[in-house]
Formats: sequence, structure tokens, C-alpha cells
Amino acid sequence: MTHQLPRPPGLGHPDLVDIGVNLTASHFDDDLQAVLERARAAGVLRQLVTGTDLPHSRSAMALAAAHPGELFATAGVHPHAAGALPAHWRRELDALLTDPEVRAAGETGLDFNRDYSPRPDQEAVFIAQLELAAERKKPVFLHERDSEGRFFELLGPLAEDLTGGVLHCFTGSERDLDRALEAGLHIGITGWICDERRGGALQNMARRIPADRLMIETDAPWLLPRTLRPRPKSRRNEPGLLPWVLATLAACRDEDPMELARITTANACRLFDLPPP
Repeated sequence: MTHQLPRPPGLGHPDLVDIGVNLTASHFDDDLQAVLERARAAGVLRQLVTGTDLPHSRSAMALAAAHPGELFATAGVHPHAAGALPAHWRRELDALLTDPEVRAAGETGLDFNRDYSPRPDQEAVFIAQLELAAERKKPVFLHERDSEGRFFELLGPLAEDLTGGVLHCFTGSERDLDRALEAGLHIGITGWICDERRGGALQNMARRIPADRLMIETDAPWLLPRTLRPRPKSRRNEPGLLPWVLATLAACRDEDPMELARITTANACRLFDLPPP
């Protein structure tokens, strides 16, 4: 029997969508079914499993196929993986994007914080995925870190051709937020907003995000909410802890968490063509 997760005080029984969860990570190899059971018990009834490279995209698709109506997939190449792709990668990714389990192209974007891949490779792979998303009429699942505006320079000319997208795990500046909204993007909020050490700027910006552009995610197994009580022994995050992100975001916006749950779920279902509540 799986153990129950703690719930934020005062939160009822929400119907939530976790738009970004890395269930193909090795962190979940030993207890994935228990993780999914805990997510359901917490009200997280739909999850978008992130594809970060071609193998992980295929694994995300397989998970989604094994859990119809609950798990869905993205397919893409994270900027960290952009420097080590086979010659035929674009053709292979294009084929993955036609699968009915795949609801978005990505995770794609730029990461100049760690530079695990050369910047020219990151940029070329990012542009190619934006083009594929436009051709296949898939929304984009986007990553940006410390690109100093280059992300938006590359996105701008293609933004009108896209069928929408989300800037996942947003941690940027007010200028970044403005540019993302101008480009028509949704904003994905993670446990970063629960971090008293690093999340202050995001907490202050939370009110500025239009309600119809908000989405929530865990980015599990990373970004465990630091508001979680009692503090777990493990630092692993999981989708069943999404209510803690919701509760903190609602407090920052001075909104009812159950109403915010309804709004963020509706936004995710609309963008990713997920079954409605």
C-alpha cells in the first residue's frame, strides 16, 4: 500500500494538470506505479511527460500509451542535448510529433547558464523544432535560462506561425515575462515559487501573469517545494506534490486555490488538447 502525501492546509480536492513531469527519469524506476497512485490521490489527474531527447521522447510516448487519458507526452530535444544528435534527428523527431500521444514539441529552447551544448548548436536545434512545431501544428514546450534575450530574438519571427506554447519553469525577469506574454506564450510555474531563497522575484511577479496564461507543474523529480510540511527525507519531487505549488501561487496572487486550480487546468486542457475535467 502506497503512503499518502501531505496536503497544503485549507485545500480541498482539486482537479489538476501537471504540465511538466520527468517520469522517464531514473528517479522513478523503482516506484512509478506508487507515484502515479499518489498523484491521483492528490487530485493530479493528468500529466504531461517531458521528452528531453529522442530516447526519452520515445519513453514518454510509451508511458502515455500505457496510461491513456492520464499521461500524455511531449517530444523534443532539450538544449543540453543539442550538441550530440544523429544526422537524421529532425526526420525522426518529425515522425514522433505525429503520434497521437504527443501533445507538444519540446522541451526545446536555450540554456546559456550551463552551456552543456555549444550555443550555435542550441540555436540551430531550437529553430528547427519551432519550425517542426509550426508544420505539425503542435504547441511548444519551452526552456530558457540566462540567454540574455537571444531566446526571444529567435522565437519572435516564428511566434505567429505557432499554435501556442508555454515557457516552462519560468524563473526570468519582468522583461522576460513581458516578452513571453507578447509572444503569446503561457507561463509555467513550478516549486521555484515556493523557495524563500530564490523565488522572491517570481512571487512578486505572480500577480502580473494573466489568469488565462497560467499553468502549474512540478518538473519532478526536481524542484521539491520548500513549503512542504513536514519536510521529507528525500529531496525527490513528484507530481502528487503539485498542490503545494498551487497553494503558494494562489497565496501570491491573493486568490482562492480551488478557483486557480480550475483556471490552470482549463488552460492546460485547451493548449494541449487534453480531456476536460
